[in-house]
Amino acid sequence: MMHRFFAATGRFAVRFRWAVVAAWVVAAVLATLFLPSLASVSKESNTAQLPASSPSLYAARLAAPFHDPDQTPVLVVIARGDGTVTSADITAIGRLAARLGKVASVQQVKDLGDSADRQAVQLEVLAHIDVATAAPAQQLVAGLREAIAASALPRDLSAHLAGPVAVQADASQAGQTAVKLGEVLSIVFIVALLLVVFRALLAPLLTLAPALLVTKLAGPLIGLASKAGLPVSPLDQFLMLILTIGAGTDYGLFLVFRVREELRAGHAPHDAVTRALARVGESITFSAATVIAALLTMLLATFELYSSIGAPLAIALALMLAADLTLLPALLAIVGRAAFWPSRTARGTERTGWWGRTAGRAVAHPAATLAFGLVAFGALATAVLGYRPAGMPAAPAAPGSSDSAAGNAVLAAHFPAATSNPTTVVLRFRGPAWDDPAPVAAAQRRLAALPQFDSLAGPFGALTPGQLTTLHATLGGPAAIPPVPPPGSRIPPATWAAYQADSQFVSPDGRTVLFDARLVHEDPGSNAALGQVPVIRAAVAAIARAAGASAYGVTGDVPAAYDVGQVSDADLLRIFPVAIFLIGLLLALVMRSLIAPLYLIASVMLSYLAAWGLSVLLFQDAARAGGLFTGIPFLMFIFLLALGEDYNILVMTRIREEASRIPLRQAVTRALERTGPTVSSAGLILAGTFGVFALAVSRQPGGAADAGILASIAIGIMMDAFIVRTLLVPATVALLGRWNWWPSSHGTPGQPDPEPEPAPAHCC
Repeated sequence: MMHRFFAATGRFAVRFRWAVVAAWVVAAVLATLFLPSLASVSKESNTAQLPASSPSLYAARLAAPFHDPDQTPVLVVIARGDGTVTSADITAIGRLAARLGKVASVQQVKDLGDSADRQAVQLEVLAHIDVATAAPAQQLVAGLREAIAASALPRDLSAHLAGPVAVQADASQAGQTAVKLGEVLSIVFIVALLLVVFRALLAPLLTLAPALLVTKLAGPLIGLASKAGLPVSPLDQFLMLILTIGAGTDYGLFLVFRVREELRAGHAPHDAVTRALARVGESITFSAATVIAALLTMLLATFELYSSIGAPLAIALALMLAADLTLLPALLAIVGRAAFWPSRTARGTERTGWWGRTAGRAVAHPAATLAFGLVAFGALATAVLGYRPAGMPAAPAAPGSSDSAAGNAVLAAHFPAATSNPTTVVLRFRGPAWDDPAPVAAAQRRLAALPQFDSLAGPFGALTPGQLTTLHATLGGPAAIPPVPPPGSRIPPATWAAYQADSQFVSPDGRTVLFDARLVHEDPGSNAALGQVPVIRAAVAAIARAAGASAYGVTGDVPAAYDVGQVSDADLLRIFPVAIFLIGLLLALVMRSLIAPLYLIASVMLSYLAAWGLSVLLFQDAARAGGLFTGIPFLMFIFLLALGEDYNILVMTRIREEASRIPLRQAVTRALERTGPTVSSAGLILAGTFGVFALAVSRQPGGAADAGILASIAIGIMMDAFIVRTLLVPATVALLGRWNWWPSSHGTPGQPDPEPEPAPAHCC
């Protein structure tokens, strides 16, 4: 049944080859012109993608009185090159604030006061945008920078944007450059490798062409789906490129290698395409299906960064499957034997290669081969016991030469207690702080004394508790007073500015108080930083109870990274059995066996653990890093489980095909002789694609986490393709004999697979 279906698909693609190619090209062009790009809709904030019950998000909700939940704050820092800010500077900054207030989406501009050295001023711009989506944030940042450039500040004043939104916009721009670099380098790598593999000029281009076209079509379609509510993560863009270029080229190799084999067997070009698709169409389809199934299990994740990966990538893989089953056969039918020029495709030009000899030795000594592999991979797997999770960056880093990097440097120099991304302690009291400031002051003293805090900013620094009470009685809330004292005011300007700055720490109703802390260890990707979080939360709980606070919390990059690690571990445990079951079911269907899926999945799990262990040895121990990023085990599991089964399916279906004509051990040798070059080439392409993108993203600020994940997956794919799939699995097949196919009798000599019907004469 399956053979007839794919033979019919092949005949259709051959007969209507020009129409098929035209349809795919037109679809890609229209999608690029009229649909939103994937980059414009991807979500950028890891913190916002945590479950609502996460402690860091609970703390963020406690801080809601400081800003409208629909408002996004952006810091503007203005600094004087030498000396203190003058009254003329204050006037110029006022004009700048007015101009910033006219930028699209901006609702309010607040003066947060002067620095302690009187050399810098902070403004806070509040805008109504979806900060988690890249495009609105980039548009806002661009508009604010245009306003700064047009404000004609005095020569000695410099203004920069600072804080998470500005950094996100600059890092996103750098990330787009890295993705484009990775795409170009991966294409060059694949074409060069395929030129060596095929020793032909057109075959590499034909194999790669459907993947390149799908990258242009899939992104806009996913962007359109996101407008209808499909969540999209920042990982989707380059993972989509990797899967469509890497995995898509792999599936193309399955077909192109088989077409060349059919040509060398003496078949006419169009017949060769039809016969090849009839033979490997099932392998390609189930290979893609295992990846799609594994990706869709990610919808069960509670961490939205993971759950939003699955469906978009599944869409891209489904398109890739359709292209490899229709577009690639059509292209091969158009080009014919010229695809493999100048290599020979005449009848009888096939030869036994290295893989045939290697497979023969493995099958001759299956027990020794399997034992050696189990010992070697088992030893690597033990290194997993030394794995130390190091979290994931909750916010991107500012590119070194960017405006946001300069703004954050000014912020750190003149407002050292208020870092651009502080760890924030939130306390909620039953009454206003200015009515009873003593508990708030006591809480601030105890928080400042915590050994995990390098510095702390709160309502009491330049002001005493008594001054807060008196100034509130005289002036009202700190957020409502003008930037400078009115003429005749008896309040000193420094006291006035300090009270005004307290609007950062005390909510308009006086009941919610913030304390911004700089941590001793503040890198959210380090074990030292993550280890502080439970201790800090326990200490804050004790301080809050002593102060009589009704609610409390700790939020910021480091607490969010800690929560990401906890959620990621829970997601892995939740998704693991579901992914195993679905992929096992697909393997049972394509193998017509209940035994083969058991050892095939076991082989992938062994490969996964060994690759994880090798990543620990290379990227954690040898590199003397504090640990590996939390996402590595989860994403390695999903991708290696699915992509490893691709090669399983290709090898096992060919063994089953050959076993219908010759004894099993001979069938294993012949199948590896035929599929070994395909698997090794596909493994090199897929691993190389992951590796090239790892190099590209490692060049961007904060790209270490993504690069580590991609490099670890590349290692796993190489180990899987060159050892597990081509040595250990064939050795297992040889040992099990006819039990491989139980309860089916399919795959034993005397029961050959049906031959595909030849294509109609007028098609050829």
